[in-house]
Amino acid sequence: MKTKTYLVLLLVSMMFGVGGMQASTPQRIIFETDMGNDVDDALGLDLLYRYQNEGRIRLLAVMLNKPGSAPVEYMDILNTFYGHPNMPIGKITHGANCENDGVNYAKSVCQMKDAAGKPLFKRSLSNYKSLIESPQLYRRILSNQADHSVTIISTGFSTNLARLLQSKADRYSRLNGRELVARKVKRLVIMGGSFSHENPEYNILRDVPAADYVFHHWPTTLITSPFEVGEGILFPGQIITDYKGKPHPVIEGYKAYLKMPYDRPTWDITAILYAVEGGKWFGLSERGQITTQPNGRTLFTPSARGKQQYLTTTPEQAQGILKRFKALFKF
Repeated sequence: MKTKTYLVLLLVSMMFGVGGMQASTPQRIIFETDMGNDVDDALGLDLLYRYQNEGRIRLLAVMLNKPGSAPVEYMDILNTFYGHPNMPIGKITHGANCENDGVNYAKSVCQMKDAAGKPLFKRSLSNYKSLIESPQLYRRILSNQADHSVTIISTGFSTNLARLLQSKADRYSRLNGRELVARKVKRLVIMGGSFSHENPEYNILRDVPAADYVFHHWPTTLITSPFEVGEGILFPGQIITDYKGKPHPVIEGYKAYLKMPYDRPTWDITAILYAVEGGKWFGLSERGQITTQPNGRTLFTPSARGKQQYLTTTPEQAQGILKRFKALFKF
C-alpha cells in the first residue's frame, strides 16, 4: 500500500510542481542574429542548443539580419551539426550593408574542405534562395504559439523586428504586426545600445531607423544587454585552444575570426544567459524608455510606466557570469 501511494505521489510530483502548479515547460525562443559579423553570434547559437538539449528551451526558428549567402549557409551547417536540420531559417534581403565590417568567419567555414577536397561540414538545405523573409517567418511561427509565450532574443540589427511590427494581416494571422507581437510575444531581449559610453553601439548604428522604430513601438517588455556588460566579461579563448575533438563549425569559426589566441567580449551570450536563466546573474535598471539619436547613440529615460530596462553588472556579478560561461561551454 505504501509503495502504491509513493508511486502515485511521485507521478503527481512529475506532472505538477510545488503547491500544485504545473511543472515548468521549456521557454519558447526565436533567435535573431547577424551571424557572420562577430563570432559571439556563433557562440550564442551553440549556447541555445545546449539549453535545448537540457530541456530548458524550445528553439522555434532562427532569423538572420545579415544579408548574403554565407550567413544562411553557415546557419544550415550549424543546424545540421547540432542535429536540427529542419530548424526554420528566415533570411533578409535589402538589409544593413555590413559585409566588410569584419572577418566573415561564416564564409571561411563554408569554404573549408576536408583532405579529399569535399566540404568539411554537412549541409541539409539545397536551395537557400527559397527561404522566406524573416518577417514572414515570424508571422507564421508566432501565429501558432500560445498567447504571451515567446521570447525573442535579438543579437544583431533591428531591421527584421521593425519590418515585423510594420507587417500587415496575411494568411497566417488577421492581426497586423504590432498586434501579433502584443498577443504572442512575452518579451524581447536584445544585445544593443550603450548607456555609459558616448560612442554608438554597432547593432544600433548599422540600422538606426529600425532600432528607433522598435524602441518606440515594441508593445511588450524589452530588456537590453548593453555594450558595457559584454565588454567587461571576456569569453576565455583557452576553451577553444583546448579543444581536440573532430572538426567543429563554431571552433573553426572562432579560429578564423581573429588571430589565436584571443578572448572575446560576451556581448551576445550575456543577452542569451539573461533570457534563459533570468536575472540572478545581473542587475536591472529601473523601468523607462530607450531612445536613439540620429548618430546611433542610445539614451534611457526613467519612467514608472515604461516597459524597457537594461542589464547591469557589478564586478562580483561579472565574475559569477564568467564562471557560469566556463561551466556551460564544454565542447
